[in-house]
Amino acid sequence: MCQLYGNTKLILLELEKMGQAFGCLQVDQSTVAIRENFGKFDDVLEPGCHCLPWCFGSQVAGHLSLRVQQLDVRCETKTKDNVFVTVVASIQYRALAEKAADAFYKLSNTRAQIQAYVFDVIRASVPKLDLDSTFEQKNDIAKAVEDELEKAMSAYGYEIVQTLIVDIEPDEHVKRAMNEINAAARMRVAANEKAEAEKILQIKRAEGDAESKYLAGLGIARQRQAIVDGLRDSVLAFSENVPGTTSKDVMDMVLVTQYFDTMKEIGASSKSSSIFIPHGPGAVKDVAAQIREGLLQANAAQ
Repeated sequence: MCQLYGNTKLILLELEKMGQAFGCLQVDQSTVAIRENFGKFDDVLEPGCHCLPWCFGSQVAGHLSLRVQQLDVRCETKTKDNVFVTVVASIQYRALAEKAADAFYKLSNTRAQIQAYVFDVIRASVPKLDLDSTFEQKNDIAKAVEDELEKAMSAYGYEIVQTLIVDIEPDEHVKRAMNEINAAARMRVAANEKAEAEKILQIKRAEGDAESKYLAGLGIARQRQAIVDGLRDSVLAFSENVPGTTSKDVMDMVLVTQYFDTMKEIGASSKSSSIFIPHGPGAVKDVAAQIREGLLQANAAQ
């Protein structure tokens, strides 16, 4: 394939030379040819077929492309906070058809000339900015480069179509440090959010525990009130139905009943600890006596 392309190119060159030998010249689209007469500029030939009488001193000095071309420039410079960065600028430019003679004759190396202007503007603009501002104001830097190039290159027959700052590359150590700073900041925010969530969870847990204890207290109070009411009703009913019994006799019977119920619950629970208590009829009598004595002392204190 490459060999076929090379052969085709050679054939076209030979045909062009033959055309020039017969005084004819073909200029391709988006291209102009510079015609000289005995070494002096004569005319700009636009795309198409032209008569070139070489016998009268006419010849083609060269061709000039009118297509948009791109030049990528890498410029290393230092920011205001002493960080070395590499700024990558893409310059899109083209030669003007109406100034083709200036573009062909005035510059010997167009790309080197553009690169020099880009270096000059970037190294004058970036040192006035710190690293963060350089990233934020890259459009301003591109605009400054474009204005300077437009002003300088228009005199040479070139138009600056677009100027872009496509990349700003800090030193590798600086990039690593910046990433670590960002990671630490995000971890700090995450830790604050986690601590705030744990704080809210603990507050809600404490509020729930307080509410639970409050409701448990109400339940115990109501339970005790119900027990007292039940005992009172039992004593009154027993005294009315069994003549000759006193309140003391009824309370002794209730205490015996409660005593055996308690013993039953202790024995039925598999998780209860071992408790040594006196057992027997005398123990019940002692318990009853102690309760009555405590009640009497409380009434005497009042």
